[in-house]
Amino acid sequence: MDRIFFNRMAFYAYHGAYPEENRLGQRFFVDLELGLDLAPAARQDDLNRTVDYGKVYEMVKKETEAGPYALVETLAERIAQRLLETFSLQEVKVRITKPDPPIPGHYDSVGVEITRRRPHD
Repeated sequence: MDRIFFNRMAFYAYHGAYPEENRLGQRFFVDLELGLDLAPAARQDDLNRTVDYGKVYEMVKKETEAGPYALVETLAERIAQRLLETFSLQEVKVRITKPDPPIPGHYDSVGVEITRRRPHD
């Protein structure tokens, strides 16, 4: 299976389980890995046979800036489902990273990663 990558798309949103996250907001980074067959698009040099990167970005932006959701797990699930419903993907991997969560300790970031596949008929 071929892959299209989106790395470290940055958004500001109001998701989180703590009231200050919903009030103050924070940065979120979204990484995607889209699984599909890219051979038809490559052979014919045809955007209509692949995924429009701009449309994917706008969809992720809209979902990320919606909400608020208490869990980044919910955000990741909504992004994955929207992408699978909208595009001819076989699989999607979504990683949501919170670089500045309001929890004590020393770390670079926290986040979740999910993989969802199109159901087989």
